[in-house]
Amino acid sequence: MASGVPSFGEGDLTGFKYFDRLVPMLDRLHDVGCARDIAGNRALHFDQYCLLVLLAMFNPVLRSLRALQQASQLQKVQRQLGCPRASLGSLSEAVAVFDPTRLEAIIGELLEELPRTRSLCKEQVSQVLLAVDGSVVATLASLAAAAYLKDKNGQEHCAWRFHTHFEIDRAVPVRMDVTTAVNGGKTEEKDQLRRHLQADHCYVLDRWFGEFRLFNDIVQAQSSYVCRIRDNSNLDDVQEERSLTPAAMQAGVLRDIVVGMGPWSKPAQRPDHPVRVVLIKTTPHQKTGGRHGGTAGPGSDGILRIATNMLDVPAEVIADIYQHRWQIELFFRFFKHVLGCRHLLSQQQAGIQIQAYCAIIACLLISLWTGGRPTLRTYEMLCLYFQGWADLDELTAHLQKLQPEQKTK
Repeated sequence: MASGVPSFGEGDLTGFKYFDRLVPMLDRLHDVGCARDIAGNRALHFDQYCLLVLLAMFNPVLRSLRALQQASQLQKVQRQLGCPRASLGSLSEAVAVFDPTRLEAIIGELLEELPRTRSLCKEQVSQVLLAVDGSVVATLASLAAAAYLKDKNGQEHCAWRFHTHFEIDRAVPVRMDVTTAVNGGKTEEKDQLRRHLQADHCYVLDRWFGEFRLFNDIVQAQSSYVCRIRDNSNLDDVQEERSLTPAAMQAGVLRDIVVGMGPWSKPAQRPDHPVRVVLIKTTPHQKTGGRHGGTAGPGSDGILRIATNMLDVPAEVIADIYQHRWQIELFFRFFKHVLGCRHLLSQQQAGIQIQAYCAIIACLLISLWTGGRPTLRTYEMLCLYFQGWADLDELTAHLQKLQPEQKTK
């Protein structure tokens, strides 16, 4: 056995329940990449590769291609997933002929099965609430395509960025695009969002996305935005000062204003619509680089400045919408530490994109199985189940207790 690959058997693998409904959906991908295989020599097919990747997401012992290769030798895996024994070379090279975008239709079908249960501001905002952000996953330093900067010692840092769209109401990712980690040019986060704007969405964004041109593009796409802007933003040109309701003050709202923003000498760089800024009290903090329990992000003076083009939505609702942006950060933690995606199974961008799409499918399957938005306790139980500390009966018993609570909401 290869060094570094843990020893495991059929009894160590869990999560086969998820694949009952998925195997028939993936069957349609069986012949993807076989157009040039006139001799019929291909043994590992696209659907089988995806099933092995998904199996890895439900089993912490499978965190490398060598581990997947070992799993493919187990009779239960071959029987349950219809996967043959796969060699390390075929697992590594197969992604070169697979088309990741073919998984988008399956993601769409699973999304249709998942009800959208609006949990906040359903009467004031009818648009789909979508948190957008990116997360970086480090990879081997030998991958030139992933190199994006050098430190003071001249050492290259190599990583891929996962540009993610996360639907807040259904608590699931709906899109992930993989690029190199360079946050500039075509791979810059704002430009990636601009390419995938949709109508009738409300984009919930952190301050990196605070760009007037992007705001204009979102409005042009017939959507809305709720975006934190920088603490040093110029808010002197107040065009309307709005009175605060008791509900707004209880939510910590300090001011609600409509302002003119951007340089007057450069009209093309100014918003082409009224911009409302809601100022919300928060806990001030200083940037400490993530050391000693501090934050690695920019500091805060104790006031969140939230820009939006929604003029008729109550200020406390704007505050509530932005507060739910943290869900995408929790997803990134789940994505990396529970689904195991901080360990990239492929060194090719197509293979990494397949892993990203499989992560979305895994989240959708979990949401469909749990019957709705997973609670923190459910999240913990899923983690224990994946790690082998809770068995299927214990997890099922927990999920059954949730059903009456979810039906009353």
